[in-house]
Amino acid sequence: MRCDRKYPRLKNFDYGRVGYYHVTICTEKRLPILSKIRIENVSERVGWGLAPTSSVKAEVILSPLGRIAETQLYELEKRYQNVRVSAYVIMPDHIHIIFKILGDKVGASPHPTLIDVVRTYKSIVTRICNAAAGKQGRKIFQRSFYDTVIWNEEQLRKAAEYISHNPDRWAADIERFGKNKFLYIKE
Repeated sequence: MRCDRKYPRLKNFDYGRVGYYHVTICTEKRLPILSKIRIENVSERVGWGLAPTSSVKAEVILSPLGRIAETQLYELEKRYQNVRVSAYVIMPDHIHIIFKILGDKVGASPHPTLIDVVRTYKSIVTRICNAAAGKQGRKIFQRSFYDTVIWNEEQLRKAAEYISHNPDRWAADIERFGKNKFLYIKE
């Protein structure tokens, strides 16, 4: 039986083009190996005599694999002179990153596409994680990745906001919390 895989990139789009890109990379089988989410309920009183409000405060606690993933994000900027990491969050089973690809620098080499950057990142993280664990051939990430080309400042603001609030949304998801308690540290 043949499975026709849908190509996830825009047709005829130059992914080496200057601009911002929101990328989501998922772990193999969505295993929660990169971090845990620490949650605590926060109650704050608002104003004089008004009813208290309640909210959830979430913090990402990186696992050893997550720390490797974070370190290698910064190493990409050294490897590729025209790539910047604008925002990121390392969740238990996925990573959100906003990459900025800058214009050509005189003599800069290599000039990667987004696909090159993500492929390199996943490969290096996998190799380092497997070496640290004394394992060979273990898949850390799913094949491919999800991306969104960011076309304007409003989309950039929304993507950055989505990334910064991702841990809070994760912690507020009661259904997920009930099913996957091992993903959380409750305080």
